[in-house]
Amino acid sequence: MFDLDALAAAVAAHGTVARVVIAAHDGSSPREAGAAMLVWPDRQSGTIGGGALEYEAAAEARAMLATGGRRVRRVPLGPALGQCCGGAVTLLTEVYDADCLPLAEAGVVARSVDGREMPLAVKRLLDRARGQGVCPAPQLLQGWFVEPVAAPARDLWIWGAGHVGRALVAVLAPVPGLRITWVDVAADRFPDTIPAGVTALPCADAARLVAHAPKGAEHLVLTYSHALDLDLCHRLLAHGFARAGVIGSVTKWARFRSRLAALGHGPAEIARIACPIGDPALGKHPQAIAIGVAQAVLSHKAIPLLKETAL
Repeated sequence: MFDLDALAAAVAAHGTVARVVIAAHDGSSPREAGAAMLVWPDRQSGTIGGGALEYEAAAEARAMLATGGRRVRRVPLGPALGQCCGGAVTLLTEVYDADCLPLAEAGVVARSVDGREMPLAVKRLLDRARGQGVCPAPQLLQGWFVEPVAAPARDLWIWGAGHVGRALVAVLAPVPGLRITWVDVAADRFPDTIPAGVTALPCADAARLVAHAPKGAEHLVLTYSHALDLDLCHRLLAHGFARAGVIGSVTKWARFRSRLAALGHGPAEIARIACPIGDPALGKHPQAIAIGVAQAVLSHKAIPLLKETAL
């Protein structure tokens, strides 16, 4: 997926930026087609994987910053880099500045890599994207590279900016496809720097923001207050959600179930909320809990239980 926002932000910060993307591969590859990284003189972001492959690709990209342009190169991983993957990757390196940022058409960035005119096969992909909303996979097709524009596919609301909330945001913010909304009761509860792609919403009456969440959003409730956690559960059950989990102990959740039932929610509704959250095998350190919860989020599975978390 082509993250146009990330590219524009990098260009705004660094002036000239090279983008390296895996355009195609044969056999084993360290990353999939469409995996990309941005490179500027002293740093880079993103990854195409492969260790030596990425190191050499970044060096080549930096060398292109002064001259600009585009380059396509097929790299046999074994013969060229001594890697034992056995495959080959085709890398597309392009240099961008503020005057040549790419434009998307129907949510797709398509461009020639060798100067030839747009082939009929690419025109058909763009027609399907325009007319049917069918997003093509990243692919090198008859001298043109076609990439869908990155767009968040899932809304994730994280309630609470304490230790676990911060750890969880740090783990999940770089993951493509997530639109993260981060809520707490005051601005000073958030870190000084909010990760790119995360919207921080300080609100003294945080629970009232439940009404603004998409009904298909996923929620992780990690606040400092059991009373606020309970209020959030109550409002989420009334509002609707795709998945929800609450940090806490087995004892805490037993009390919550009783109180939510008293508020009029049935057992089947209440059972849709997972509590406790995390992976018991990883322990109870904030980062360990965050890793377990993040694994569940990325697996699209019900958030696993963490028994007897002392909170």
